[in-house]
Amino acid sequence: MTAYIEKIADFEGQQVTLRGWLHKRRSSGKIHFLTVRDGTGFIQAVMSKSVVGEEAFHRADHLGQETSLAVKGTVRADKRAPGGYEIDVTHFSVIGESTGYPITNKEHGVDYLLDRRHLWIRAPRQQAILRIRHAVVDAVRDFFNNRNFTLADTPIFTPAACEGTTTLFPVQYFDETTAYLAQSGQLYNEANIMALGRVYCFGPTFRAEKSKTRRHLTEFWMVEPEMAFATLEDAIKLGEALVVTIVARVLETRRQELEMLNRNIAALEQVRAPFPRITYDEAVDLLKLKGQQFEWGGDFGGTDETVLAEQFDRPVVVHRFPSAIKAFYMKSDPERPELSLSVDFLAPEGYGEIIGGGERLDDLDELLARIEKHNLPKESFEWYLDLRRYGTVPHSGFGMGIERVLTWICGLEHLRETIPYPRMLYRMYP
Repeated sequence: MTAYIEKIADFEGQQVTLRGWLHKRRSSGKIHFLTVRDGTGFIQAVMSKSVVGEEAFHRADHLGQETSLAVKGTVRADKRAPGGYEIDVTHFSVIGESTGYPITNKEHGVDYLLDRRHLWIRAPRQQAILRIRHAVVDAVRDFFNNRNFTLADTPIFTPAACEGTTTLFPVQYFDETTAYLAQSGQLYNEANIMALGRVYCFGPTFRAEKSKTRRHLTEFWMVEPEMAFATLEDAIKLGEALVVTIVARVLETRRQELEMLNRNIAALEQVRAPFPRITYDEAVDLLKLKGQQFEWGGDFGGTDETVLAEQFDRPVVVHRFPSAIKAFYMKSDPERPELSLSVDFLAPEGYGEIIGGGERLDDLDELLARIEKHNLPKESFEWYLDLRRYGTVPHSGFGMGIERVLTWICGLEHLRETIPYPRMLYRMYP
């Protein structure tokens, strides 16, 4: 009977076969202790010379790290063992030998590890992060599917910019045409809601920012919900519920992985609704009070976001930013036209923005004026303008970067560990 380590408790006292890789090995006289992993967990396989025989015991003594193998034996409960169970081996076989594995227990530099990312992801810490990523993605999909949102995928090739022309990756698109890798699916989502009411897209997005900070990747995954007949307040409430749901799911299903990462779980348990809210004006006053050199009208930098967020024990909602620093499609506050009906969610503990969005401009004439003001090619946005010509409605939404959220939840120093193969300013291998 073949079993997986994460379900090994179901087989206590039974004989099973495990297939996996040798993580590490130690010996004590006539007993080998093999730590085996199978992608679902780790378990110690105890091999006695008297049981498996001289030849098999000798072969096991020379196995290299990451050798793939199959072990057969009886599952035994042991409170001292990681996970509470061990397997007493009666037979084992080598599937694929491994010699000279380049990632050992010694300290390696980050560049060394990133050059070998295809192997680094086998490490216990990296596996834990990627399992938590899976839980986050799963929670996101369940959240929207259970609220009657329709998944409507949007193009990765786009004819024009969504949020600014300086951060686009151009791509040759047959003949003489230039396309761009998508910065966001939002504009297409706005079209989708006119058909489906409440939608979300979830996929890779690309930003050609020449940034080397710990908060930036050039390719990352973003979930973007959009709602017809919705206001800024609707977007804020949806974002708040989404973040609470994600954190709760990870705490429920991946607590063991959080503990492996030495994450302060108590801090995550504080993430409950409602989130504190402050206006941009109030945020500026708070920054000045804390000694930051910040002028009204500017956008927050990483340090500014950290200073603001560290005043709270859960994400803080900052709303109504100046229109001049937000995208052309953001609706103005009717009470103060110099402000936009926009919102950012800032994660606590110095992790910065995890959600950005707001209410969209739904008036045709105002949108035309914005496109002209931002020197955008009107012909590329004719389809987008049609949404205001044929049954325009108030609508709102936001984008949430999965890697930013994961960095915060896992308590990591850098986004590069949150995605299997990170793409950064000077990193496109492997």
